[in-house]
Amino acid sequence: MRLRFVIGKVLGALSTLVFVVVVNFFLFRVVNDDPVESMFRGRNLSAEQKDRLRQQFNLDGSKLQQFWAYIRELLQGNLGISLQSRRPVTTEIGEALWPTIALVGTATTLSMVIGVAIGIRAGWRRRSAFDVGSTTFSMFTYSVPDFWLAMLALGLFSVQLGIFPTGGLQDAGTTATGLPLLLDQLHHMALPCLVLAIAYVGEYAIVMRSSMLDTVREDYLQLARAKGLRDVEVRRRHAVPNAVLPVVSLSALNFGFVLSGSIAVESIFSWPGLGQATLEAIRGPDFPMLQGLFLLFSAAVILANLAVDLLYGYLDPRVGGR
Repeated sequence: MRLRFVIGKVLGALSTLVFVVVVNFFLFRVVNDDPVESMFRGRNLSAEQKDRLRQQFNLDGSKLQQFWAYIRELLQGNLGISLQSRRPVTTEIGEALWPTIALVGTATTLSMVIGVAIGIRAGWRRRSAFDVGSTTFSMFTYSVPDFWLAMLALGLFSVQLGIFPTGGLQDAGTTATGLPLLLDQLHHMALPCLVLAIAYVGEYAIVMRSSMLDTVREDYLQLARAKGLRDVEVRRRHAVPNAVLPVVSLSALNFGFVLSGSIAVESIFSWPGLGQATLEAIRGPDFPMLQGLFLLFSAAVILANLAVDLLYGYLDPRVGGR
């Protein structure tokens, strides 16, 4: 992979990030010209109190002055103060970050492994009973909204059968520590994780099956069989490595979206992650929190795209310019 290719991709990602930062600042101020007035609507605040709040949240001065103040604070790692909790946005996001990574990251990994396995077998055994059944299942899970699946699972497994908790990260008021606390949290995470894994698995299975169907038509597979390789070895050593490239891209992009989580699923299961934090910030409205979340989600997707481009350049010499 040529250095020129890497530098070009990195500069492209940085320019996109700069554009996102500018849009991130002006977007919320166009939508909401005076966040303090919106946040404290209906409260009997004096003009002096409102001015102090605007000064506290860097909302005083012209838009250009606010923008330079925002850039200065951003370069120092400061995303502002939440209008609701009066705590730093970085602290609020940090507390919600790991629950989302644990939940959505685990679900994405499970769906990727299971979906790729289904897609490989379905594509290799085209028009078999497994291919028809797995493709039907994949199309169904791919088209079903995750919030509908979450409500269905919550009503059946939590309310009716009582197998899983109805929500939260752990039992309310628990004093458990160590392994008992971890097991309690895993118990709470199991059902929303299962819902997200089922919602994502169809996408991986469909993409992998399609890629396998394109690969099995290639002449080099017939050549490999002519050399005496068994069908299992042809699939493992030649078909799968060449068919997996589109799934690599999909996996990297989906991991970029992990940070955004699933607002609907997290809210249904009261999971204290970034999705739930986004919903609460929208209800506020808490524009510093929304700004921080939007920037985090955008940066994650940009970095994931950069990782995909560099990985493709490494795996395919034609892309990397070698």
